[in-house]
Amino acid sequence: MLECVDPRTGRVVGAVPVDGPEDVARAVARAREASVAWAATGPKERAAHLVRIRDRILDEAEAIVATICAATGKQPAEAVTTEVTAVCETIGYYADHAARWLRDQPVHPGTMVHKRAWKRYEPVGVVGVISPWNYPFTLAMTPLVTALAAGNAVVLKPSEVTPAVGESIRGLFSGDEWPELVQVVQGGGPTGEALVRSGVDKIAFTGSGRTGRRVMAAAADTLTPVLLELGGKDPMIVCADADLDRAVRGAVWGSMQNSGQTCMSVERVYVDESVADEFVRRVVDEVGRIRQDDTGTGDIGSMTFGPQVDTVERHLADAVAKGARVLTGGRRVDRPGTWFEPTVLVDVDHGMEIMVEETFGPVLPIMVTRSVDEAVDLANDSRYGLNSSVWSADEAAATRIAERLESGNVCINDCIVSYAVTGLPFGGVKESGLGRVHGPEGLREFTNVKSILATRWRTPREPWWFPVPERLADLGIRAARLRYGSTWRHRLGR
Repeated sequence: MLECVDPRTGRVVGAVPVDGPEDVARAVARAREASVAWAATGPKERAAHLVRIRDRILDEAEAIVATICAATGKQPAEAVTTEVTAVCETIGYYADHAARWLRDQPVHPGTMVHKRAWKRYEPVGVVGVISPWNYPFTLAMTPLVTALAAGNAVVLKPSEVTPAVGESIRGLFSGDEWPELVQVVQGGGPTGEALVRSGVDKIAFTGSGRTGRRVMAAAADTLTPVLLELGGKDPMIVCADADLDRAVRGAVWGSMQNSGQTCMSVERVYVDESVADEFVRRVVDEVGRIRQDDTGTGDIGSMTFGPQVDTVERHLADAVAKGARVLTGGRRVDRPGTWFEPTVLVDVDHGMEIMVEETFGPVLPIMVTRSVDEAVDLANDSRYGLNSSVWSADEAAATRIAERLESGNVCINDCIVSYAVTGLPFGGVKESGLGRVHGPEGLREFTNVKSILATRWRTPREPWWFPVPERLADLGIRAARLRYGSTWRHRLGR
């Protein structure tokens, strides 16, 4: 059995059965049978079904939020905005736009003017979704909803840390007119590996880079395509002309929201030396005002996963041992559960784990830089490239900085929120992942592209068929010069 632990108290509040390889195989078989009829429906019918699921989410919103909070330690406001609302937005986006993004796309046939060419987007079949614990509703439902909109069936394996949220998702899809379309299997690593090796047609995984490598290696055995949304070490660049009031609030919210357990969290700040002292002072003051409690009305709650608290402590200990100074926080809260104080530290550098490894906790390290160029170089000095932010009063200059950053997503004078714009593709570069969710790119991730070529008018033969005409080579060269020549000499065939 998988225990459901409330991280706010450390108490076990429930349990769900673990699914073995045979259970996974049966779930995939049920999903595959349902996928045939589902793929045959049109995008409009699929959109209508997803809208009914959204209505069910709204009907059950209070219960879903309570389940999320008990599983993760989030505050209710966080669960509403970043989980329930985010999923409803994704459903609405694809309900409105999927038909257009999946429509056959004409392609110019080039020199073959007597042909017609087009691209067709077809569902892959059955998608396996493996989702994480930090946003157990959003990061399960985003690929799940997108795969359904593209015409696929889904087998979901929720995180073993938050199985109760997986059961909520099961309830949303069970008992309707498509009861087999979404299957949920519960378990840890062995269940996930069984799903990867089960013969599904694509795997969508969100989680750590370490586990992502294992997923990719297992998928390679069957050449199963993968979409990987992995970790980040997201930088924030504060320029000399930045609006410090806004930048300070953004830095604190971006690093502490969800107790820092967001792949897009602000995990390192590079601030220009001319404003560094004032920036740091204001950040410490702002962090001191954060309300951290389990009343349901605070700013942040507990962390979710005990071993992640261990990682935070290890990174802090390494930094302090190498010369960093903790200005506020830095300790577990003395109470049951997985609580950690909001923490700010300075005098950091890239020789410390806390500046190069994903910390995934309520910690904000701040490094002083002498120039924008130095800040950009340091921001890019990472094996990750998921999200980043630039803060400057000069938007044109900030845009030029954004264009230099090695990152899949960049916010200007804001942070994290690009994920909320469902029309923007989201994903990383370098070790932050492969593929995209959201936008037309995210929808098409769950399709196979079929290229089709047809003849506009029927002729007895093509000019290049056998027997080859005697002068075809000469005619071909003349035609190439006429079409592609960059000078009149070539165009005249000389």
